[in-house]
Amino acid sequence: MKIMTATTIIIIIIIGLLAGLFSGVLGVGGGVIMVPLMVMLLGFTQHQAQGTSLAVLAVPVTFLGAYNYYKAGNLTGNYTIDWKVALIMALLFVVGTYLGSKFAVGLDEKMLKKIFGGVLILVAIKMILGK
Repeated sequence: MKIMTATTIIIIIIIGLLAGLFSGVLGVGGGVIMVPLMVMLLGFTQHQAQGTSLAVLAVPVTFLGAYNYYKAGNLTGNYTIDWKVALIMALLFVVGTYLGSKFAVGLDEKMLKKIFGGVLILVAIKMILGK
């Protein structure tokens, strides 16, 4: 664990705020924002960053953001949350996170970084060029 200097605390605050802002605006935060910034700015290993990101998500950190979408959808009649889909995904997310973390902790950090970066690149290409 890093010593909590004032600089480290400021970096943690910035990462948390950025992850929250990106999560609220784009629906992303943990893997896309927090993990790379923890590796680059805090010197975390890939395993530490991924584990810490999952720990952050262990509590309902996105509740208020989801509530804003829910409230806005109810006001306009354009419902922005499909609760059935969210519930099913949440339950399977728990199972997938467990299985994925069992796999990831056994991987070499260099390989884990390559897989992580490759997934981000593929998603970026699909989002930019795909339909």
